[in-house]
Amino acid sequence: MRAIRMLLVSALTLGTLSAQAGEQDVARLTQLLEKSQTIEANFSQLTLDAGGTSLQETTGKMTVKRPGLFYWHTDAPQEQVVVSDGKNVTLWDPDLEQATVKKLDQRLNQTPALLLSGDVSKISQSFDIVSKEQGEVMDFTLKPKTKDTLFDSLRVSFRKGLINDMQLIDSVGQRTNILFNGVKANQPVPADKFQFKIPAGADVIQE
Repeated sequence: MRAIRMLLVSALTLGTLSAQAGEQDVARLTQLLEKSQTIEANFSQLTLDAGGTSLQETTGKMTVKRPGLFYWHTDAPQEQVVVSDGKNVTLWDPDLEQATVKKLDQRLNQTPALLLSGDVSKISQSFDIVSKEQGEVMDFTLKPKTKDTLFDSLRVSFRKGLINDMQLIDSVGQRTNILFNGVKANQPVPADKFQFKIPAGADVIQE
């Protein structure tokens, strides 16, 4: 009986320590995200299949502003523009001359820009978070609490307090690595940066 009591005490203690560690990880990520109310950066993105074979490489520019505003422009030849005005997200495909407009998904699971620009107070509602610190780099691994997501895990890294890179892994093992460079935080951003004007004659899909 004493052994059983000891096991129960140990389990309760470990559970408390785990909860405290989780709260600390959430607090660290929240602090780092809130530190940058605006972010401007160039990015390079590499997508690999489960075996490590390169599927796609792209580059581009992003601008985000809290809460919920972002501009994500992928360069040609796979050019796309994704813009959020805080209520709707517009995806513009210039090759197809097509714009897709849908409601902003506040679950933060559709694009890395949503995590960087979204409501940080809700992150812990959507993800289990674990952090790891190595020198001047702080890594966070986010695991979605629901299955209705585009990825199984997301790692986001900060270097000296600024966003450095992200890695998304989906259910079939496909990995998308995004490296940010030339990062500028808390710079003034014009409001019209997040207002996308759909060209005349374009096809528009409402979702």
